[in-house]
Amino acid sequence: MKKVLGFLRTGRPGGDAEAEREGFPESQFFSTGFHEASASPGGVLGWDERARALGARRLPHEPGARRLRELWTQDRFMTGLSGAELDKCARHFAFWAVDADRDIIEQNEHGSFMFIVLHGVVAVDRQQPWGERVRLTESRAGSVLGEMSLLDAGPRASYCTTLRPSEIAVLEARMLDDLIERDPASAVRIVGSLARRLSLRLRKLGAPTVGTSA
Repeated sequence: MKKVLGFLRTGRPGGDAEAEREGFPESQFFSTGFHEASASPGGVLGWDERARALGARRLPHEPGARRLRELWTQDRFMTGLSGAELDKCARHFAFWAVDADRDIIEQNEHGSFMFIVLHGVVAVDRQQPWGERVRLTESRAGSVLGEMSLLDAGPRASYCTTLRPSEIAVLEARMLDDLIERDPASAVRIVGSLARRLSLRLRKLGAPTVGTSA
């Protein structure tokens, strides 16, 4: 996360000298986070591979982008952006239809993508050590899922499973890198939005319960 914040401040992945020594260009700032994970037994699962496994269907770009812009206008983390700025951000997403009862994300895998629910319902489940899946929440239109792994290249914390036929907007690490190279201002807006979501989520998790002294 320090690298992400450094990029937001300077426009460069500051202090990442190790990556530069290994020959990774700055335009691959997010993709290179999965370099080490690719050596693990499961490797890194990209969206193309997952889409084939799901039998997902590619949707036309403009209707999907229009729906994404509509949801963003109601999203407090994207408020203040003009229509043109939202268009630029939406341009780098891909839009897909997924049938019901499909695991878009699997717990503990390394996946280099996140997605936003456009239509439908997606369950977020945590598998327990004894094998049972516990329902954490059910996400609907506008929900962002998988963003933490996209930012830090870490393993997934839970399963994300469609409960009904759904449409999603997918952003891959390589697409975010392309956005950084072509339109840094839009990249900062998207990454900043994701960082604020994660910060709020972590604060909620760390907040004291009612009746507990500070």
